[in-house]
Order: sequence, then structure tokens, then C-alpha cells
Amino acid sequence: MFDQDHYLKLYTEELERYCIPFWLEHGQDQEYGGLLNCLDRKGEVYSLDKSVWMQGRCAYMYSHLYNTFKQDPRYLDLARSCIDFLNAHCFDKDGRMYFTVTRDGKPLRKRRYYFSETFYIMANIEYYGATNEPSYLAAARKVYDMTYAIYQDPKNDPFQIFPKVYPETRNLKPQGPSMIFLNVTSIMRQFDPERTSLYNEHIDECIAEIKKHNFPEMHAQLESITQDNRPFLDSSEARIINPGHDLECAYFLAEEAQYRNDKDLLSFAESVFRDAIKNGWDEEYQGILYFVDCLGKPVEAYEHDMKLWWPHNEGINASLLLYHLTKDPFYLEWFIKITDYAFTHFTDHEYGEWYGYLRRDGKVTEPPCKGHTYKGPFHVMRCLNNTVQLLKKGV
Repeated sequence: MFDQDHYLKLYTEELERYCIPFWLEHGQDQEYGGLLNCLDRKGEVYSLDKSVWMQGRCAYMYSHLYNTFKQDPRYLDLARSCIDFLNAHCFDKDGRMYFTVTRDGKPLRKRRYYFSETFYIMANIEYYGATNEPSYLAAARKVYDMTYAIYQDPKNDPFQIFPKVYPETRNLKPQGPSMIFLNVTSIMRQFDPERTSLYNEHIDECIAEIKKHNFPEMHAQLESITQDNRPFLDSSEARIINPGHDLECAYFLAEEAQYRNDKDLLSFAESVFRDAIKNGWDEEYQGILYFVDCLGKPVEAYEHDMKLWWPHNEGINASLLLYHLTKDPFYLEWFIKITDYAFTHFTDHEYGEWYGYLRRDGKVTEPPCKGHTYKGPFHVMRCLNNTVQLLKKGV
């Protein structure tokens, strides 16, 4: 018998007592605004450089918590500080955003990828949902339209930087942008119903692209494929399966299937989840591996067999939602299994928040950290809050 009350209490306490306060107490930059994202185990700052991703993710997450969990004005204060910092310091003259900046906002690095922009969009639209201030809707729309145009055709990108691999030699396309835009567009649709038909068209495009990366005969959702939608098996990098991305993708697909009441899309989300957990679960040490090769060959990335925080967050998200929608006990068993692993290995009730990196055997890497360029107040709290909200409804 599934004890919903037990898990509701577990996730609520983890969110409210150990995670939300960690960033409010340690992450806010009282001098320059925004978020100091490089925090060690105790919450002490070990690098003053700021991740632009994390400014947007933090603003989104605390706005979302305000909208769904608790209307605490401190959440919006932090969110607004991050958005103000982004607007003041994180846009280049061409309209594209930086990847990292100094503490006071001087540019350090800019990347071809437009994920800084997608998290900026999420931050503004969710903050608009909390405040109903039209300037944030306008900002979200402006950057969304620019960035989606780049997604549809890279020639629309004002920041023309040479690609990592010569496209004349090997021109592959990644799954990541389609997955991210599926999520971003669904959030835009929630708070901008005036453009629902446009967002639905874009979501259709994203789902169609995601499906092209799925190869049932290989039980694989590949990170990269050829421009004509075939697997490229001659390169280790092109054979990569990222189980965490696939679990996150399964969650976004299941959310959209729920919105549309689309059984076929739900079935596809289930297949993505099942392949991801089959490929990614470490039977020897438990937990979800970071990368695997679709043919079972060696993986070049040295971190491939590590256990990172966010794939476990996404596995929890996807498994519980799929159980809610299908009532198949398979997904409930995985929700419990991933929860047990994550709460045993990643949580830190002495200082708060979750560790980011474990070795394959589950030991925390030393010295441990709670935040860096890629980890901040996002995956963990999104997972905890999603679980709380779903358990409140009843699964």
C-alpha cells in the first residue's frame, strides 16, 4: 500500500526546511543583485563568477514556488533581483545573452547555445504569472520569438559563431533544444493564452523532432542524429544516451499528453521512460548513470559512470506523473526506488540542499559542493515541488 501522506511529508519538509532557505540565506548577492551560485557544502561562496543560466533558473523557480507552493514575498524579491541583474548585465549588443559574467556583471563567456535565453524566458513569464506586470510578459515574448526563430533556423542567429564540428564533415543535430522548447513553450502557453494556437504549433514541432531521436529497435533515445534523422554509429560521441535527459523528456511529454488528453503521446512518453531507466539504472550500485553508449561500448566522457543530482530529480518527476496518469504500478515502484536512492545519497540535513556529484559507488565527491555554474535552485526544488503538488492532488 502506497503511503501518500508519508511521501508528502518527506518531500514537503525537504523543500521547505532544507532547500528553499539554503539559497535565500546563502545565494542572494546583497551588493550587486542576482544570485551567487557557486556555493560549497555549508553555503559559503567559493567563486564569485555568476552563471547566467542560474540567474534565470533561480528567478523562474522562486516565482514558481510563489505561484504554487507559498506566497512568500521573499521568493519574489529574489526572483526580481535575478531578473534585474539579467536585464542590466547579461545581454550583448546583438540581443543574445552571455553564459557567465563577473559578480558585478562584466561579460566572461558567451556560447552558441541559447539556453541562457530560454531560462530568461521562463523567469519572466513565471514572474509575470505572479505579479501580472505586463513588462515581464513583453520581455518573455520578445526573447521567446527571437530564440525560437534561431531554433527553427540557425541562420536567424545574430551571434554567428563557428560550430564545434565542421558541418561539411559531420552535421548532426541535438535533441536538447527540442526538449527545452517543449517545456518553455508550455509555460508560455500557461500564462499567455492569447497566443495559444502559436504555442501549440511550436509544441507540435518540438514533439515531432523529439520523436526523430527515438529508435525503438535499439531501445534508444539518442542525443544526436544526422540531419536526415538517422543514427550515426561511427562516433562514440554520437552514440551517447543521456538517461537523465530522456527521463526529463518523458516528463515533459507526459505533461503535454495530460494537457491534450492524448493517449498516443502518453504511450510514447512511457516508452521513453522505460528505455531510459533500462539503459541508465546501475544494477550493481543503484542510481542513474550519467552517460551510456547505445551499443554498450566504452564512453569517452570521464564522468559517464558518475551519479549526478538532476537525472534522479527527473526520474522522480517522470515516474510519479506516469503513475498518476496510467496507474501502472511499474512507475510507482520506480518512484519509490529512485526516491530511496536520492534521499539516501544526495540529501544533506546538516547544511541543507543536495550534493551535486557522487562517484559510481554513491560516495560524495570531495570536497562536496551545493552549487556551481550548472547547479543551483532549479532541478532539486522543481522535483520536490512537483511531487508535493501531485501528491496533494492524490495519485
